[in-house]
Amino acid sequence: MRSAAIHPLVLAISTALLSPAFGVQAQSSNNQQADEQKIEQIVVTGTRVAGRSVDDTAVPIDIVGVEALERSGSTELNQVLSIALPSFNFPRPGLADGTDTIRPATLRGLSPDQSLVLVNSKRRHAASLVNVNGTIGRGSSAVDLNTIPTAAIRSVEVLRDGASAQYGSDAIAGVINVRLRDASEGGSVTLSYGYRDSAYTVPVTPPPADATWSAPGQIKRSVNDGETLNLSGWKGFALPNNGYLTLTAEYKDAERTERGGYDVRQQYPRVNGEYDPREQTIERFNAWYGEPEMQQFTLFANAGMLLDGGKLYGWASYQDRSARSGGFYRRAIDDRNVIEVHPDGFLPIIAPDVTDTSFAVGYEWELADWSMDASVVYGMNEMAFTIENTVNRSIGPSSKTEFDAGGFDYDQWVFNLSAVTSFDVASFASPVNLATGVEIRREGYSIFAGEPDSYRNGGVLLPNGNPTQSGSQVFPGFRPANEVDENRRAVGVYVDLEANITDNLLGSIALRAEDYSDFGNNVTGKLALRYDVSDSVGLRGSLQNGFRAPSLQQQYFTSTSTNFIDGIPFDITTFPVNDPAAIALGARPLDAEESVNFSLGAVFRVGDLTLTIDGYRIDIDDRIVLSENLTQPNVRAYLESLGLIGIGGGRFFINGVDTETQGLDIVANYPVFTDSMGRFDLTLVANVNSTKVTRIPQTAELSALDPAPVLFGRVNVLTFEKGNPKNKLGAHVNWSLDRFGATFRATRYGEVLTPNANPANDFTLDATTLIDIEARYQLTANMRLAFGADNLLDEYPDAFPINLNGTGNTPFSNYSPYGRSGRLVYGRVSYDF
Repeated sequence: MRSAAIHPLVLAISTALLSPAFGVQAQSSNNQQADEQKIEQIVVTGTRVAGRSVDDTAVPIDIVGVEALERSGSTELNQVLSIALPSFNFPRPGLADGTDTIRPATLRGLSPDQSLVLVNSKRRHAASLVNVNGTIGRGSSAVDLNTIPTAAIRSVEVLRDGASAQYGSDAIAGVINVRLRDASEGGSVTLSYGYRDSAYTVPVTPPPADATWSAPGQIKRSVNDGETLNLSGWKGFALPNNGYLTLTAEYKDAERTERGGYDVRQQYPRVNGEYDPREQTIERFNAWYGEPEMQQFTLFANAGMLLDGGKLYGWASYQDRSARSGGFYRRAIDDRNVIEVHPDGFLPIIAPDVTDTSFAVGYEWELADWSMDASVVYGMNEMAFTIENTVNRSIGPSSKTEFDAGGFDYDQWVFNLSAVTSFDVASFASPVNLATGVEIRREGYSIFAGEPDSYRNGGVLLPNGNPTQSGSQVFPGFRPANEVDENRRAVGVYVDLEANITDNLLGSIALRAEDYSDFGNNVTGKLALRYDVSDSVGLRGSLQNGFRAPSLQQQYFTSTSTNFIDGIPFDITTFPVNDPAAIALGARPLDAEESVNFSLGAVFRVGDLTLTIDGYRIDIDDRIVLSENLTQPNVRAYLESLGLIGIGGGRFFINGVDTETQGLDIVANYPVFTDSMGRFDLTLVANVNSTKVTRIPQTAELSALDPAPVLFGRVNVLTFEKGNPKNKLGAHVNWSLDRFGATFRATRYGEVLTPNANPANDFTLDATTLIDIEARYQLTANMRLAFGADNLLDEYPDAFPINLNGTGNTPFSNYSPYGRSGRLVYGRVSYDF
């Protein structure tokens, strides 16, 4: 097992950078530069007071500027934020169907759908995908941040505090507000290229026909893959009346990475009792287990102009993403294979095409003493699946190898009308800022079927005379019976008050009422206070309740596969909660998750050093989860007793998991100016996080069975409790001097548990430190060059032992908080105009 200690190189560099040799007193010009940077730290998230500084808020807010987003080998927004923020994590699962393509991220160890995402302070639409496989975020449907190119972004504001009373549903863990670039001139184009230069070692046992191996051992494999080309650019155009139009385009072409192990299984049937000679020559690194292959094109436009005494603004986006990732390998000997179609076995490929669009239009104006804002925002996400290099076993040798498997889409309309004013209260030290408004939201969700051969049973039997499962292997298509077309509306009204009660005491209070057409009403409130003990020390805290409405995806997602048990066909289904079979098993209409959030923190400012320490506790009741697969014989017998014939069981979404999450965030920023060695911006981030499951769901219907099936089992409980790093530490240094610049980052991820249904097979991933470096050079006034490496030391999560990777195909855990692709080497050239 790897030592949990930080690598000596990290300690050496960190000690050098923090030593007194760099504490040279700043010149007046450098002080002016720092002051200008502070002026730019004005936030609009978590407060509706104009001009509020990030250092003066009552709740913790981080600002990640565009420079930080660009100083990385990754072009994924989720990945960059996971490095910059203390409690933001982005695992990168593989062999997880659509989740390989739209990957969820987590804030404060909570579910991906418990963080609200805004664009220019307006609610962003969610992805249509609901994660139903065994990954972090199972059962959630969240916003895909990777639909927003970094070139279109001015900054990202992250409110690390619940905010349902201010923004509505989903803001239990916090709020991520992406602020778009709003330039009326200038522009830039960037070309980057990167690839994985890596080596990893996995334990293996010898394949049965390989006489050259006499004992279990290890294989060390060197790989050069994952080539990624990214071309992006933005251009600002002046519009009449001091207007702007900023256009952004991005093209990404990424090859897959493959981190599968050595497939030790017998591949072919024996010939006259002897192993087939092909066992000696077949390629045994036969799994796609890593980053998906992806081609992606994105357009973004952001505009605004003065009009009739107000401001007209809007934005629009379009993205087309085509991805390909692998399923589990089917050997030639596998009963699911058709030997005439795939004589050497086959690797089925899941190839979704994702289309994401959005647009917004709004108008700001003054009405008497009120600042008014009205807007309409639309967003849509569609995911359509093609299954390649596969077969419908039930059709036999005449089966095609590629199928249209159908898919799903989600759309959202949001209308906002807000008003802000201020008024004096005699005893207060500042005017009271009053904000109020109404939000009307309409959401829609639909599932569309695939072609018949992707789901039907052709009737061809197995060699033993038994029937086989229906549909395209690895991903059977959606059936006409799965098709849904549902929508709902939600109306919310809010009021928000904020003022300096005294010169040292800032207070804010918010109240929000929501009405949903599908589950009813919800009222949330928030109280936040900040007390400045002195110019250098401030104390802050908040108390609030929050909620998250059940998503349409959770309410209506359904898919069916047919399995044969003792020769009898049974439909195994992910049921919507209104399905008769789900109701028979105890499903009920989904209700909102409800939370109570407490936070207490301190802000310290000593010269240019800023240090924030914020503790939090988040208690959530009735979390919505996806149940276990309920396919036990007594479940089938119970359903048959109710006249539900041919249903072999399945799973459904249900309220009923209660959790307690506690943690601590620490963020320190310190700019250091020197006369001869340039400027150093030092940042330290840290998070400690713990979640405890205090209740799991039960239904009277299932509890009456003997034995009673478990609705939310050990693996899912421990995924909530220990599936995210128990702690995370980061040290970041940015250096600049004349034409030169460099970035150094060290991120230590605490241990993570990969749970197993058998406690004896639980597997702990030890703490690991990843180091990223980048060097930059200003070649001309317009051109910049950069070279770097993410995960410089080529760290991997601990590999599974042989008993947990019997196929050899999956040597690493999907719970790894930093994936398992190894070192990324990259170069980048940018040209400003």
